[in-house]
Amino acid sequence: MINDKRELQKRLEHYFDEHFDEILADLKEIMSIDSSYSQPKDGMPFGEGSAKALAWGVEQGEKLGLKVKSFDNYVVSLTHGENPVLGILSHLDVVPAGSGWSYPPFDCTLSDGKIYGRGAIDDKGPSVAVLWAVKALKELDVKLSKGFRIIFGGNEEGGCEDIEYYQRLEAFPEMVFTPDGSFPVLNCEKGMLHLNFGSPFQDKEIDRIAAGTVVNAIPDKCSVSGEFEKEYFGKSSHGSRPENGDNAITKFLSEYSGENAALNALAKLFPHGEYDGKSCGLGFSDALTGSMSCALTMLNTVENKLCGAIDIRYPIDRTLDEITKIITLKLEAAGFNIDEASGMEPHYVSEDSQFVRTLLEVYEDVKGEKGEPIAEGGVTYVHNTPGGVAFGAEFPWENNNMHGADEHISVETFKYNLNMYANAIARLCE
Repeated sequence: MINDKRELQKRLEHYFDEHFDEILADLKEIMSIDSSYSQPKDGMPFGEGSAKALAWGVEQGEKLGLKVKSFDNYVVSLTHGENPVLGILSHLDVVPAGSGWSYPPFDCTLSDGKIYGRGAIDDKGPSVAVLWAVKALKELDVKLSKGFRIIFGGNEEGGCEDIEYYQRLEAFPEMVFTPDGSFPVLNCEKGMLHLNFGSPFQDKEIDRIAAGTVVNAIPDKCSVSGEFEKEYFGKSSHGSRPENGDNAITKFLSEYSGENAALNALAKLFPHGEYDGKSCGLGFSDALTGSMSCALTMLNTVENKLCGAIDIRYPIDRTLDEITKIITLKLEAAGFNIDEASGMEPHYVSEDSQFVRTLLEVYEDVKGEKGEPIAEGGVTYVHNTPGGVAFGAEFPWENNNMHGADEHISVETFKYNLNMYANAIARLCE
């Protein structure tokens, strides 16, 4: 039995180095599953891929000797001990592959010190790190006096219906973290608004516009066909980080010189290279969360209608109702109808809580540097969980192409994941 924290840290680091090829093999297995949302089937509420990924989670839990419970292909839980005090919430579904990849999206490719593939950082890589953290603690005979529960979901990218279903049947433990954000500890998340709008569309030169497939990703391609025909290429990124991408829709609108009123209105509301929604009457910021983001992420013609979608992440000093009213008025004044609007209020957990302080201690011990809580625009898996925080899986200075082509995690960061989660479980459940 290992009692000294520093000794355990060294032993864990050695263990992960020694078993790294096996860890990569497990990562390759789960990353080979296309678990993006597909047509629901009987007993598969989010499609075959999601169900297959959850089945993989069941298999891994059984191998580790954990108590496995399946929730109708919405969620699977893997529990160690009785009355768990810690919950680790991660998701096995992913966004669609999209285009522009240099490596196979549904594989695990190691190149130049990076692991490439859909889910490498969001959340399959971190999920494997959590499972191997448990395996390491078991094989190193680390005694835990308190229980913990791993919760794998299958619909985080599609709106978190998985967790809504789970919470109707089972309560979360008192402490919950997710590897679905950033280190050191992400304790403050901006509010989110996803809005769909539309208007009638007829144009002599343009028959069809096709750009964007999901609301929370910056589109890397905008195809325009008809008498006027052209393809615009950009760079995809997460919808909460439009500055990391190059929006193909706004690139098209910035070059558009026709007379279509709807397209000209959108060009004014969403100038290419503007990320904070200032032209939409937004552009807010605060001291804790910084500037908001506003991105036009989908624009498609469907029959005789132009359909668009917007991803907005707003500071914690604003409300969902306030942001919704502002953007709705701007769109309606420009001639658009609002088809659907949904969102979440901001999420905040005090940095003075013992839970946050313990995670920061783990970060500082493993990383060897002081860590401070951070705020981000991305909505993590614990956004609607009181007291829940994100612990990893990336560092704030990294751009891992989350939701984009060539999504990746560096080997160095992946090893930090392994060590962070093993030490966190050991310390929170000692």
